[in-house]
Amino acid sequence: MNDTSILITDTQALQAFCDSLAGTPFITVDTEFMREKTYWPQLCLVQVGGPDEARCIDPLAPGIDLSPLFSLMRDKAVLKVFHAARQDLEIFYNMMGTFPAPLFDTQVAAMVCGFGDSVGYETLASKLAKVSIDKSMRFTDWARRPLTDQQVSYALSDVVHLRVIYEKLAARLEETGRAHWLDEEMAVLLDPSNYRVDPPEAWRRLKTRTKTPRFLGIVRELAAWREIEAQTRDIPRQRVLRDEALLEIAAHAPRTVEQLERTRGFVKGQAEGITGQSILEAVARGKAMPAEDLPTPPYRRDLPPGIGPATDLLRVLLKMRCEEHDVAQKLVADSEDLELIALDDNADVPALKGWRRDVFGADALALKNGSLALCLSRNGRRVEAVEIEG
Repeated sequence: MNDTSILITDTQALQAFCDSLAGTPFITVDTEFMREKTYWPQLCLVQVGGPDEARCIDPLAPGIDLSPLFSLMRDKAVLKVFHAARQDLEIFYNMMGTFPAPLFDTQVAAMVCGFGDSVGYETLASKLAKVSIDKSMRFTDWARRPLTDQQVSYALSDVVHLRVIYEKLAARLEETGRAHWLDEEMAVLLDPSNYRVDPPEAWRRLKTRTKTPRFLGIVRELAAWREIEAQTRDIPRQRVLRDEALLEIAAHAPRTVEQLERTRGFVKGQAEGITGQSILEAVARGKAMPAEDLPTPPYRRDLPPGIGPATDLLRVLLKMRCEEHDVAQKLVADSEDLELIALDDNADVPALKGWRRDVFGADALALKNGSLALCLSRNGRRVEAVEIEG
C-alpha cells in the first residue's frame, strides 16, 4: 500500500494540502498522463510541491473533486513552476478552461541561462540539484490502479528536485538581468491559440505533394471530418483514418462505395458503413466547393541567388553571439528567421525585436548591410566580428 500522506486520493485531503500552499511564493508542478489510446490526454497523476512538502494527487481516485487543485492553479499570488510545460498546460487548459498562472518553465529558463536547446530535466537535476534521476518508471502505465510505491516515489521526485532547479535558475536570471526575457517566452506559452484545435485547419498538419487547390479542398474536408470524429469519440485521429489513406482518398476522390473500397490503405468493411458514407460526403463537399473558397497552397519562397550563403553567414553570427551571451540559439532564431532576415531588413521575426535584437538582430542587419564583417582570429581558432567604418 502507498503511504497515504504522500498520495492524495480524497477531496478533503486535497483541500487541506492546497490550503497549506495558499500563501507560498511558488509551487512545483508535474503531471503523468496517457495518450496512446485517446485523442485528449488522460490525466493520471498530478504532483505538486511547495517549499517544504510535496504530494501526489490521484485524479482517477473514486469521488475525488479536483476543484481545490484548480483553485490553487488559478491563484495569481502563487508562481507555478513546470519543466517543459506545454503538454501539462494543455491538460490544465482543457480541464479548467484557463492556464495555471503565473508560470515559470525551467526548460525555457535553462535555455535563457545557457544550458543549450531544449535541455532535459535529468540534465538540470544533475547539474543544478546534484542528483541522478531514475528513469525506470518513465514508460509505466499510469492509468493502472493501484499505483505502486515505486511509481509514486518516481513521480514525486520530479517536483522535489524541481524546487532546487527553479531556485538556482531564478537566481541566475536575477543576476544577469534576464528575467524579462523569460517573461516574453511565458506569454507565448500562455497563448490559448497554441492549444485550440480548429478542425477546418487540421489539414495543415498533413504533408502533401500535390498542391492544387481542388485537391487541398478535399483534403481539408476530410481532415476536418476526421478531427471532429476523433474528438467526439476521444480516439487518436490515426485510428479514425490514417494519413496515407486520407491523402489517397483525396487524390482519387471516390463517388461511390465501390470506388472507396478500392482505395489503397482503406479498410473495406468501413466503406459500407457510417464511416464510409461520411467520407464520401466530405469528398463531395470538397469537389463542390466554389473555387474562391478553396484553400490556398502553402506559400513557398523561391530564394534568390546569394541568399543561401548570406543565410550561412548569419548562422555563424548567431552561433557566435549566442555563445558570447550564453543563451540557446533555438531561443533566438531558427533557419526560417535567418532566411527572412537575409531577404528583408524589416522581416517580422522575433530575432529583430526586444532582447533578441540586442543579442543578435542588430548585428545581423549590420552584417547583411556591410557595416560588420566576420573573419578568423590570428590563430585561426575563432571567428570574430569586425566593425567596418565608412
